[in-house]
Amino acid sequence: MAKARAISSSTTTLAIVLLCMTLVGQSYGQLKQGFYNGKCSTNVESVIFEIVYKAFQNDRTLVAALLRMQFHDCAIRGCDASILLDGSGSEKVAPSNGSVRGYELIDAIKTRLEQLCPGLVSCADIIAIATRVAVVLAEGKWYEVETGRRDGFTSSASEAENGLPKTNIPVWAAVKLFGSWGLSADDFVLLLGGGHTVGVIHCSKFLDRLYNYQNTGKEDPSINKNTLIAFRNTCPKSGSNNFVFADQTPGSVLKVDNGYYKAIKQGQGVLEIDQRIESDSITRDTVNRLAYKEGDFDYQFGGAMVRLGRVGVLTGTQGQVRRNCRRNN
Repeated sequence: MAKARAISSSTTTLAIVLLCMTLVGQSYGQLKQGFYNGKCSTNVESVIFEIVYKAFQNDRTLVAALLRMQFHDCAIRGCDASILLDGSGSEKVAPSNGSVRGYELIDAIKTRLEQLCPGLVSCADIIAIATRVAVVLAEGKWYEVETGRRDGFTSSASEAENGLPKTNIPVWAAVKLFGSWGLSADDFVLLLGGGHTVGVIHCSKFLDRLYNYQNTGKEDPSINKNTLIAFRNTCPKSGSNNFVFADQTPGSVLKVDNGYYKAIKQGQGVLEIDQRIESDSITRDTVNRLAYKEGDFDYQFGGAMVRLGRVGVLTGTQGQVRRNCRRNN
């Protein structure tokens, strides 16, 4: 019975999403909703939805993977699919991108679209649309994706390693970094929470908080005591390849919802930056609102994703539309 309900729910979601894909038309600069309408023999966004939908049925962790991919792409050189380029010195090989995955899914989408409308749909747009699909399938609220991006030519591992924010970045520095991309402090809190409301974090990323915070030989005092015990059981001092859920809210680990904010209000943030946004004066009020005002996160997260998708885009005759997302034409 539960399985039948799940199938029915997924089928309903599919029908609603496919309908929404026909109701677009607004624009922002040279990006616009429905950029590909009338340019291909089929609905481009529907093709992407169907491929992601099938993959999601087998692997629900794709939601976190795609959210991470889009952020890591947009953070370096803008949203130009530079993260997809292969090469010994490309962004892919940067240690900070070691946990990024989902490349094969993007390849599958690109291959199908090249069969239907060769040279039309950019890899950068595929990332943005596929991520939106994943968010909706994980019970997040639908948002319209602006399209018309083009793909970049350059990808640098050193740029990625130096440019991606670290897990212990101070809140003020993170807000400044996001501001340099044209994003607000609220956008930062929304995107951090949205990215960490699903997925896992490996012990190596926060082991210092459990045993030697800021070289004190002690734990980070902001960690909830029961959570500390649970984390230490999973992540021994000697190190391990284990992981914990990024969102510590029961029943919320695979849903795009506001559970993350409720968790950090209880001292259950996994990374240092997770817990810091709860206490810092710059971000505290936003965290409180997203945690306790039901519906705020649902309605605002999509807008933050749209604004992220505008960062450093190439449009018009800039860049290229790659035939293969892994290499330049």
